[in-house]
Amino acid sequence: MATIAVISQKGGAGKTTIAVHLAAAAELEGYPTLLIDTDPQATASQWGSWRNGAPPDVIDSAPPRLANKIEAARAGGAKFIVIDTPPHADSAASAACVAADLILIPCRPTAFDLAAAQTTARLVQMFRKPAFVVFSAGPPKAPKLFEDATAAAEGWGLKVCPYRVADRAAFRHATAEGKTVMELDRYSRASEEIRALYNWACDIVNYSNSVEEGK
Repeated sequence: MATIAVISQKGGAGKTTIAVHLAAAAELEGYPTLLIDTDPQATASQWGSWRNGAPPDVIDSAPPRLANKIEAARAGGAKFIVIDTPPHADSAASAACVAADLILIPCRPTAFDLAAAQTTARLVQMFRKPAFVVFSAGPPKAPKLFEDATAAAEGWGLKVCPYRVADRAAFRHATAEGKTVMELDRYSRASEEIRALYNWACDIVNYSNSVEEGK
């Protein structure tokens, strides 16, 4: 079983958008998936309720109960878990880090957001788990902006995911309907970005091998 935590100490970075789409991508690959919402605002849970029972399963959890809920999910046959966390909440982020095989830090390609990403990175580095900044919520056609942001992040010692999730209207339209961009148009640029991020994340945690070995 693979567990991915999506963590950002700053709001507005597209954290929940990435979390729900990663969970949906795993379901599309045929893996029973659970999305755990630890954010009191319950945005991911609201999205799940709009889906009228369509997978992935979405539940909420207070940080102290997260480990128990993950163990119950594992016993129930879940193969992929995504944890969505609230901003400005070290307890939820810490609990998610303990549980995760991989930590993703969504970050807009701006100076203020990069500064916040450093704060998040210092938190997650204590847990010695693979952790990467994922640039998100930036303009789709601004390669130089992302190149500069990547250089700045790496200059500060942060690892950067080679794939990004741009600010596209398709994400807003899909989530407002309780859907994903893959369900609206599986061949869209937004869908391609999610598939690339999902496949990369699976490679990082060697997920295909762990499934074959029954882990």
